[in-house]
Amino acid sequence: MSHDIRMRILDFLAPRSCVFCGVASVGEEKSICPGCYRDLPWNEPAVSPKPGIFHRSIAMSHYSFPVDAAIKAFKFGRKLYYAPAFTEILFASRNSLPRDIDAVLPVPLHWRRKAIRGFNQASEIAKPMAKLLNVPLVQGVHRRTATPFQSGLAAKDRVRNLRGAFEARLKISHAHVLIVDDVITTGATMRALAKVLLSSGVAKVSSLAIARAG
Repeated sequence: MSHDIRMRILDFLAPRSCVFCGVASVGEEKSICPGCYRDLPWNEPAVSPKPGIFHRSIAMSHYSFPVDAAIKAFKFGRKLYYAPAFTEILFASRNSLPRDIDAVLPVPLHWRRKAIRGFNQASEIAKPMAKLLNVPLVQGVHRRTATPFQSGLAAKDRVRNLRGAFEARLKISHAHVLIVDDVITTGATMRALAKVLLSSGVAKVSSLAIARAG
């Protein structure tokens, strides 16, 4: 069976549409139609000129409409059909990512919050990135405390909120880990996680987010 025929059968059985405008997908289109993809609030340049603790820091879009509304619906409304669209946005970073990344780490969610939410939003977007890069997910890194939500906190309070929040229960053998999350604001969460990785044997850490807020 040819690829075109398989696509037509899939479209008939489970019609696809753009998650942002609802227009029916055609041919090879996936979760975002070409018009919406072009009009997304892309962050240019996506690569931060001052990554600090990170070898490279990338945020693909600005945290503005429609990306902000989609992330909120995905994260707090369990609208998991947004995950493939976010994956498409993150995949656009492939040419900006360092070539020596050998593992991916979704920002861990405390088990209690994960039980309430039902999933870890960072894991849903990190797994496809790991598959794209053909690298494993980092194991053994956990969130020790269910810290208050970072949104609404000042930068210094975000840092204080995350002290001791993460731990690596095993020595990590990977040399360059890519941390993946949905939104980066001050970067406090990713920096706290990066410090744990670096103190656990990782040589380099990079970060990737769907959107940058603020």
